[in-house]
Amino acid sequence: MDGRGRLAQSLTPAGSPREPGGLTIDGQPRRPAPRRSRLGARAGRIERWVGRYPALMRGRSFAAVVLVAIAGGGYWVMEGGHVAPVVEKLKDMRDMAANAAGFRIASVGFVGLKHVSRDDIIARAGITGTSSLLFLDVAAARTRLLADPRIADATLLKLYPDRLQISIRERKAFALWQKNGHVSVIAEDGSVLEPYVSQTFLDLPLVVGQGAEKRAKDFLVLMDDYPGIRAQVRAFILVAERRWNLRLKNGLDIKLPEVGVASALDRLVTLDKERQIISRDIVAVDLRQPDRVVVRMSEALAQAREAAAKEKAKAKKGGNA
Repeated sequence: MDGRGRLAQSLTPAGSPREPGGLTIDGQPRRPAPRRSRLGARAGRIERWVGRYPALMRGRSFAAVVLVAIAGGGYWVMEGGHVAPVVEKLKDMRDMAANAAGFRIASVGFVGLKHVSRDDIIARAGITGTSSLLFLDVAAARTRLLADPRIADATLLKLYPDRLQISIRERKAFALWQKNGHVSVIAEDGSVLEPYVSQTFLDLPLVVGQGAEKRAKDFLVLMDDYPGIRAQVRAFILVAERRWNLRLKNGLDIKLPEVGVASALDRLVTLDKERQIISRDIVAVDLRQPDRVVVRMSEALAQAREAAAKEKAKAKKGGNA
């Protein structure tokens, strides 16, 4: 040691690199302690904080578990296609709570019903025995009602706590439409109101053929100018979606042109006044040519006329002899 009490030589063995931290007990160089990263230091602080507030962290852990469970349940619902059943179940629970509070729909009043039944209205509006007035979506119910072609307009009014009023404006039945042998009830715009014909609609005019349901309104308005002819029509037949034939109640077919229908009908009225053409024993009157009328006789009339012609020729021959 020198005079100051310091060692005269280094304790580090010769040839060994000098390292900070001095020597270990066995004389080996001490390795420096590794420096802690910021992340490690932060983790340490979190551990110490958790240790100070164990109860709080237990509560947060429970909340985290709940959130994970909710997220997992939501994923199961979305991935498994269970959204609709779950939503319906929640709606049922909501309605049950509202009904228990006195908002169950106890009665439904109807205004404007003529041909549409009450059961159809309730079913279409989506009202069930468990529906609550409080949570009934009247806008959605109205949309469903208007999807029925028979209904032109609908209004739903909530009368708290337990009554509902439904006002309906029905579309008017305009004609019967026959296509491929099937007859339906249609409105003016051609939409089908009823896929079948009840006794109530038997007096409506009958239109036949592809496209007849869309063109019937304009043609029947024209026929209103000829009430004498229209009263004798059994069916208005659209041919090739281009022109109309009239099938009369006595079986006579009247063939109308594609254009100039009013002029053709005027000629028909004149012919009937002058020659009673509609009531004669013929099967068809062709008015498609503007300058002539072609009449097809019935088979019986044709045979009768043929026989009469033969008799006339025979008589003439005998007279000449």
